[in-house]
Amino acid sequence: MKRSVVTILALGLALLAISCGGKAAKPADTAGLPTARLLTDATGIDDKSFNAAAWRGILDFYGDTWENQAKKGKSYDVVTAQTQDMYVPNLKQASDEKYDLVVVTGFTWADALGEVAKQYPDQKYMIVDVDWVAGSNVMQMTFSEHEGSYLVGVAAALKAQADGIKDAKFGFIGGIPGPVITKFEMGWVQGIKSVLPDAKIVDYYANDWGKPELAKAQAKEYRSQGKNVWAIGVDSDQFADGVYAEGKSAVLTSMMKRVDVAAHDVAVLAKNGQFPGGQVLVFNVKNDGVGLPAQNPNLGDDIMAKVKEYAEQIKAGTLVVAEAPAKK
Repeated sequence: MKRSVVTILALGLALLAISCGGKAAKPADTAGLPTARLLTDATGIDDKSFNAAAWRGILDFYGDTWENQAKKGKSYDVVTAQTQDMYVPNLKQASDEKYDLVVVTGFTWADALGEVAKQYPDQKYMIVDVDWVAGSNVMQMTFSEHEGSYLVGVAAALKAQADGIKDAKFGFIGGIPGPVITKFEMGWVQGIKSVLPDAKIVDYYANDWGKPELAKAQAKEYRSQGKNVWAIGVDSDQFADGVYAEGKSAVLTSMMKRVDVAAHDVAVLAKNGQFPGGQVLVFNVKNDGVGLPAQNPNLGDDIMAKVKEYAEQIKAGTLVVAEAPAKK
């Protein structure tokens, strides 16, 4: 048996972003589609994570791509708040400009949205990762992160097992502690222990959403040195971000949180006059709202087949993943 250490790092765990600027005019609805503005915090749509996924969903709805954002400024746009004291002003500006749909991502927007939504009862809002903002004009979307994290935990443990790692160690790196991040960690730990009950797991919180350097550690460097260390991407497929040599990535797999699907689907509902204001939509393993990427080059077909078996159990309800620690 090879004796080594496998450290799996949950990368990113960041929330949102984009560009701060002056007053922008409402885009002209040239295609007969609802207009939309995405509002984010200071981490940006180039975070290759949560915000990027929301932006991809909007681009897809309008038939654009990341490379060709042809309708930006005509049917949709994005504004970044560099500080939280800009949340309320940015929400009011988008509402005053009468966008058909205003999208915000992450629980840090909850208080500001709760305040502004009451002042603009005819404005449609969508918020991701929140289920406690009241209002018939607010559509809330949450994710079963614990289910997706369970599956990547299973994959990581199976990989360590397949590689013959003795006394494998696993880690979890989070941003700011909170209910959403707790779900990530809970699922991760349960997934690992379903395969390796005695696995050693440590956790660390960066206490920041915008400092990825505190979370990334040295996975790529370790892999290039021949050490058996892997990273796990979060929110989006981060395989490309782990590339350290041609065709080689330090990212084993990623826990996909399909914010792109959520943003796209709500835009479709708004277009069809079916905006589900006042409701909470949950994206989970059963409806493919969370899970692994379609392609996982660092995981063999045998491991993926086993991961799918666990996924089917979750879908069937025979396997229930806890999202919070048991109350004592």
